[in-house]
Amino acid sequence: MKWQADYAHSMQGQALVLGVVLTGLAALVLLRFFAAGQVVAAKSKQTHALDAAAYSGALVQARALNMLSYLNRTHMAHQVAMAHLVTLGSWALFAGNQATQLGRLNPPPHIIGLFFGPAHGAAYLSSRGALGMESMSQQQGRLAMAYRSHGDLVHGLLTRVQNRVVQTLPQVRLNAIHQVLSENFGDTDFELTVLTDTWPGLLQSHSAQPDMAPMLNHLMERFGFLQTRNHTARSPIPVDSRCPTWRHELRRRGATKLDSKGHWQAIDTQAFHAIRSNRWILCYFREYPMGWGVADSADHSEINAPYIDNPPENFSSQDFWRWIQAATDWDIFTGKANPLANSYAMGQRPRWTGGGVASYFDLSSQRTGRDATAQFSVQLRRSGPEGLLFATQSAAETYFRRPTPRSDTRSEAPNLFHPYWSARLAAPRPPRQEGRP
Repeated sequence: MKWQADYAHSMQGQALVLGVVLTGLAALVLLRFFAAGQVVAAKSKQTHALDAAAYSGALVQARALNMLSYLNRTHMAHQVAMAHLVTLGSWALFAGNQATQLGRLNPPPHIIGLFFGPAHGAAYLSSRGALGMESMSQQQGRLAMAYRSHGDLVHGLLTRVQNRVVQTLPQVRLNAIHQVLSENFGDTDFELTVLTDTWPGLLQSHSAQPDMAPMLNHLMERFGFLQTRNHTARSPIPVDSRCPTWRHELRRRGATKLDSKGHWQAIDTQAFHAIRSNRWILCYFREYPMGWGVADSADHSEINAPYIDNPPENFSSQDFWRWIQAATDWDIFTGKANPLANSYAMGQRPRWTGGGVASYFDLSSQRTGRDATAQFSVQLRRSGPEGLLFATQSAAETYFRRPTPRSDTRSEAPNLFHPYWSARLAAPRPPRQEGRP
């Protein structure tokens, strides 16, 4: 039929128009999806870049805290070395003076061997090899120079480095964050804001005394050379019928200590205390110093031992016991010290220089538990696709955790003496309120 053919001919091309419209709509949708994908990708990249930057900032903090821990341990190592040096100085004086007394036969070595056994006599005789050794511990000697070098290093380089680490950490951390962001975006066209930061107030400068003294005294227990050197040998041979239970004594005394101002000091003495008697005071101990030595770097020594200034070199003009009663308050009846040897040692005391224990940084006493971490949060604002301004936030923290449990199974509080600080991303904390730690 002709009219049907004409109608079909007139309808040709209608589907093409619809197809073009649908194609345009599909292209528009595709473009919108592509734009949305770009926005999502840019947002995701910004989030990941900021997380990486925040983690890098936390790593900077961890390295700084671990550096401070190593500096504190180095500080303590130098203090232990100084304790050994001051002890060596005391021993050098002690050995040299004992060699001098041996040369004077005051007391004779056979007397020591007779009353206290051949081992003590042989030890006394062996001191002849130390003759002149006391000169090593003078100010110009090698021991004093080494002691001063340790003190200069602690108060100079180590102190400057730790102060520099603490003062520059916020800026160094910010520089690291900026560098990571710049590497990710290829430019610096962004705005970075630190929202919260717990670094201020995390650390506290501790004075040398009395904060470090307990730790150093505990550390000294590991070294037998620094332990108290007290020993008393008693002769088995009766001496005087007036005091039949009394015996001659050979007293060795010595100690290494840290005084109240953070200076090391050491004293070593040995004396033969012979039993003497008379009708006025009956039995008493007559001291014959055999060896003595003191080494310290303090202006005013805090040696906790009985002594007096300027004791007589001998007692040829006055009896020992009469001089004791007239010039001292020493106990020559039940006393256990070597006061005359102490006096000789203090009169020969060398003046070392060293500066003592220096200040150091540790965690603030107000920052415990969860507060003993260095956490910060940052916000990044940057222009993205479609002219949009993206704002993302991230937080990271530096925390303390031992890699292995302690041998005594006790937990260990965060501190700056063990380099166990690590970094991780964290959930942002609310800003700290004024007046709260």
